[in-house]
Parts: sequence; C-alpha cells; structure tokens
Amino acid sequence: MPYFDAASAAPLHPVARQALLAALDEGWADPARLYREGRRARLLLDAAREAAAEAVGCRPDELVFTSSGTRAVHSGIAGALGGRRRVGRHLIVSAVEHSSVLHAAESLEADGGTVTRVGVDRTGAVDPSAYAAALRPDTALACLQSANHEVGTEQPVAEVAAACRAAGVPLLVDAAQSLGWGPVAGEWSLLAASAHKWGGPSGVGLLAVRKGTRFAPSGPGDERESGRAPGFENLPAIVAAAASLRAVRAEASQEALRLRELTERIRGRVAELVPDVEVVGDPERRLPGIVTFSCLYVDGETLLHELDRAGYSVSSGSSCTSSTLTPSHVLVAMGVLSEGNVRVSLPAGVAEADVEGFLSVVPGVVEGVRAKLGVSVEVRPGAGKASSAVVDALGKRCPIPVIELAKVWGEVPVGGVVRVLSDDEAARLDIPAWCEMRGQRYEGEEAVEGGAGVAYVVRRVS
Repeated sequence: MPYFDAASAAPLHPVARQALLAALDEGWADPARLYREGRRARLLLDAAREAAAEAVGCRPDELVFTSSGTRAVHSGIAGALGGRRRVGRHLIVSAVEHSSVLHAAESLEADGGTVTRVGVDRTGAVDPSAYAAALRPDTALACLQSANHEVGTEQPVAEVAAACRAAGVPLLVDAAQSLGWGPVAGEWSLLAASAHKWGGPSGVGLLAVRKGTRFAPSGPGDERESGRAPGFENLPAIVAAAASLRAVRAEASQEALRLRELTERIRGRVAELVPDVEVVGDPERRLPGIVTFSCLYVDGETLLHELDRAGYSVSSGSSCTSSTLTPSHVLVAMGVLSEGNVRVSLPAGVAEADVEGFLSVVPGVVEGVRAKLGVSVEVRPGAGKASSAVVDALGKRCPIPVIELAKVWGEVPVGGVVRVLSDDEAARLDIPAWCEMRGQRYEGEEAVEGGAGVAYVVRRVS
C-alpha cells in the first residue's frame, strides 16, 4: 500500500534501523558514568552529536538532543525569551508556522507578552520586509520555519535572518521538514528539528543554539544536555537519528531531482484530470516531495477515506477532516481553498508506478465523492432574470455552502449578487477562494439578522 504522508512521519530509514539495533547492545549504559560501559555510551553520544552538528552546520557543543521536535521548539523559544527578558517580551512568528510554534506564542500572550504574526502570500511565503517591519526595540525573538509542512513552500530564511541580525534579534528556525534535504542557509541563531521527519526514529529532536545567543533554560535545572534537555538520553534512538540524517543527506541530491519530477507530474496531471481543483503552494520554491491540492465540492474526510480504500495514504488540511471543523491555519493564511484538500508527501525511494497509480485513481475517487454528495454542478452563463439570490446554508458544513452557491449561479445574470448564509467557519475561506478560482468578485460579509451566521456576498462579473 503506497504511503504518501512522509511529511508527517517518514518511514524508518534502513540505516536508522541498523544503528538502532547496534546501539541497543552498546549504548544502554549511562553516558555520564566513568566505568567502561558508560565511557562506551559516551563515545556513541559524542559521535552522534558530531554527525548531527555537521549536518546542521553548527559546532557540536551548540547542539543538544531533546525528546521530540516539539520539545526542541518549546525549549528553544522559552530559552531565547528567557535569555532576553530584559530586552522585552515581543515575539514575531509567521502565520503558517507549525502548531508547536503557534502554541508557544499563545502561551506567551497568555502570560502578558506580545506577538506579531506575519502574513503570507497565496503561495505560503513570507515577505522578508514584513519581518523587518515587525521588529521593535522590545523584540526578544523571531521564528520562521525553513519550509512549510502542509504545502512545501520554502521560506526566505537567509533574508529574514539578515534583517534580524541587523536589528540584534535572534532568529529561531523550525527546520523539521527541510533538514533531511540540506542545511538551512543564513545566519540563524537557533534551530529545531525532529528525527522522524527524515527517517529517524520518533522521540528524538535536536536544538542548536549558536554561540553568542543569550539563552536561559526554563524549568528546573538538569546536568544533562547542557541543562537544555533534562532527563536520561534515549541513546539508541539518538544514534539512529544521527546515522539516518547522515545517510539521507548522502542520498539527498539525487533523490531530490527524482521526487521533484514526480511531484511536478502530480501538480500538472491533477489539474488536467480533475475538474475544479486548485493546486496550492509555490510551484518552484518548494520541498522536493510535497504537493498539495484542493477539490471543490468535495468532503475532505470522505475523500481521504476513499483514497485509503483505493490503497493510498495521504493527509489533508481540510476543515472537513477535523473534529473542530476549523480549516487549516496554513490554508486560511494563504487565502486558498480548504475543502477537499489533499497533501501528498512522497517518501524517499517511492516507486514511479505508485505515483502513476495514484494519478489513475484520483479522478474517479473525486467524481465518486461528488456523486455521493449529490453534486452535479456546471456553472452556466448567467441568463436568469433574478438580479440577486439568497442561499440558506445555515447549519450545513463544508463543502455544502459552496455547492449550493454553484447550483444557483446559473440563475443569476452578470452584475447580479448571491448572498450565502452560513455559520460554517470554513465558508469564510472557501467562498472567497471559489470566487478567485471562478474569476468572480467577492464583496465581503454582511451581518445576518438575529446573529445566526454570516452572509457572504458574491457578485457575478462574467
């Protein structure tokens, strides 16, 4: 069964498996002890640290291992904020950061700090000048991912790092998605990553803090990992993580070329084969293995289940796959369609035949899901007599509000207006995205009498 969700967790690399098994025999002792078993364990830990530091592009004494990538992010943000508390408590993040960064930002706000969230364009990229404009005298830290985990867009880290350095503000980079492909460019100050993203074992993260960066570890002190990652090290997993990072880097150049060709094939063919689809993310400046697209008039949860039944494991940022029915914050920030969203993230070594198989089943799966929802929508020239229409989609969830909008569209003449009444949060994103895809004018929101939902106003211009 083809597994196409490597951005969530990459399959364990064969080198990681070998190193893990070997380290279980040799690295079980306490590396802080002086007897022979402890010294042997210490040698393994030091070798793993050196290998990981070389891959990151930092000194070995600047890097510590943590219990996860999330722990690395939280420890890095807390430590950097603590080290610069005399400067202030202002944090800058992008609107598309991983939830671990955004949760840390929310925690800071709850504790009285301030946060600036820098927006992105429709490809998911930040503008470096927006980061420069957000810097203040009380800015303690800025955070920026190296590449987005949902759409694969790479960020201009080097340019943002230069702006931050000029202002004397450290930059923390979440490199979880990109580190397996290469080092992060620019003069960043802190970097966090997670081993299960590059084919290492889960439960291992790393945090690099470059010399000269003021850092005050939070919480009770601990003698291990420079006090930045308390607790007994999971040495076998650390050894496997470092070994697999070195291995995937050795394969990265050749594999990146192959995966780029495959994802480019998906980007082009899905747009050709599936009606009413939007391929999102930067078409050029992106990670090799990630491609994301959204399908109009499709229930995302049903779409993922049907693809799973067809033998393909994919992920989604659609609100229709969430128990809270809240669209992906990444898709919201980009202003793109969220319904029927599919993220394909190809693992290293994926077979070309599996990608071709996926492309052969996607059109039928999408058509089948639309049929189950009773969708047979063709947007016709507006020849109707009514200059306006109201679609009451209150109480109905994604993708029904957009489906109902499309059904009445042919009855509205050019210049006419449709008001879609909806209390589904996803409609705030999907109706403007529908207008963007169809070349129609989205005119905004209006209050609904009684406060039940919102009226989304769409004007027909063609």
